[in-house]
Amino acid sequence: MPRSDGIFDVAVIGAGAAGMMTAAVAGQRGLRVVLIDHAERLAEKIRISGGGRCNFTNLGTSPAQFLSRNPDFCRSALRAYGPRDFLDLLRTHGVSWHEKHRGQLFCDDSSESIIDVLRRECEAGGVAWRMPCAVRSVAREDGGFMLATESGTIRAAQLVLATGGMAIPQLGATDFSLRVARQFGLKIVEPRPALVPLTFDAQAWQPFAALSGVALEVRLSHEASSPQERTKRHRGPARTEFFEDLLFTHRGLSGPGILQISSYWQPGDPIHIDLAPGQAVADILIAAKSGGRQTLLTALSGIWPRRLAEAWLSEDSGRRLADIPDRQLRALGDRIRDWTLWPTGTAGYKKAEVMSGGVDTGELDQRSLQAHRCPGLYVIGEAVDVTGWLGGYNFQWAWASGVACGRALVRL
Repeated sequence: MPRSDGIFDVAVIGAGAAGMMTAAVAGQRGLRVVLIDHAERLAEKIRISGGGRCNFTNLGTSPAQFLSRNPDFCRSALRAYGPRDFLDLLRTHGVSWHEKHRGQLFCDDSSESIIDVLRRECEAGGVAWRMPCAVRSVAREDGGFMLATESGTIRAAQLVLATGGMAIPQLGATDFSLRVARQFGLKIVEPRPALVPLTFDAQAWQPFAALSGVALEVRLSHEASSPQERTKRHRGPARTEFFEDLLFTHRGLSGPGILQISSYWQPGDPIHIDLAPGQAVADILIAAKSGGRQTLLTALSGIWPRRLAEAWLSEDSGRRLADIPDRQLRALGDRIRDWTLWPTGTAGYKKAEVMSGGVDTGELDQRSLQAHRCPGLYVIGEAVDVTGWLGGYNFQWAWASGVACGRALVRL
């Protein structure tokens, strides 16, 4: 058990997914661990995830689903602790789950099941809790770290930054880990909201604002700028494509497809949307000409939600197909298959699922997550420049980076 004088082998700041995993692994290895968090309620981001059922991993997890300046950085941790390893942990605690969509796994009951597992694992490791407890300052002292907190001074030989990023500030998210990392000289890749709705100029979007709530399956793509700019932005391949649902909102677009493409989008870039993937729209409309007095709206409503067809066609809604030249129908089909939009921004951290960017992976050892230039300092989870797709990948990175760190920590 930790001594009452507030001296520990490890202090973990941030009792979220990655932090609790690290604390549990290190504690069960015999290290004296203290877990610190400023929130009054434990692991709120886990609690609200997946509509309250927590999309806790994805069976298809591989480095290909992560964005980073160094796409290979996450490989070591993910190889050492993958989705099957986390499922083994859930089995030992009697937690049941189901696959919902494309490898996405959710709890059968609620997200509380995951929080309870992590809490029990921490208890099994004799982890000391300081919660709610804000950390006011962090300093280097005698090769270790001194933390001035609301609960008094804590000294630890090793410090783990696990406070995540700035997404969902209403749940207490801050840039704490980034500020401490900068304090110790670590480089930061500029953070920004990711997995976030995209917004558009209010006047330009006005014709579509009334479609709020309309959803459909689409193919979205984003093409990066020049190779030089792509390297600078560290955002993967030249062309990125997702086949997912899209949701119209009052201010712009949301839904899984938009959240996915938003992580790659940069200000000034267009996005391309195929609003009828797999359908030869022009051929369908031309073939429907033989249907007598059928209108363009009626025909297009067979492919789309009617509200979308009405907004798209506007004054052309009542035109008879038979009166429209084939070339016009083909031009309409081309516009539907490649709707090109220029977002003006995102809905920000309040609506973002995660933060992209963070501590530059070049500053960290990929096996342990320890900072090269500050021995004893570790950064894990969302605070690192490793951002997963929507669908359970970011939780798997939290588990994997937490385990990698927990196994690397030593008793001093």
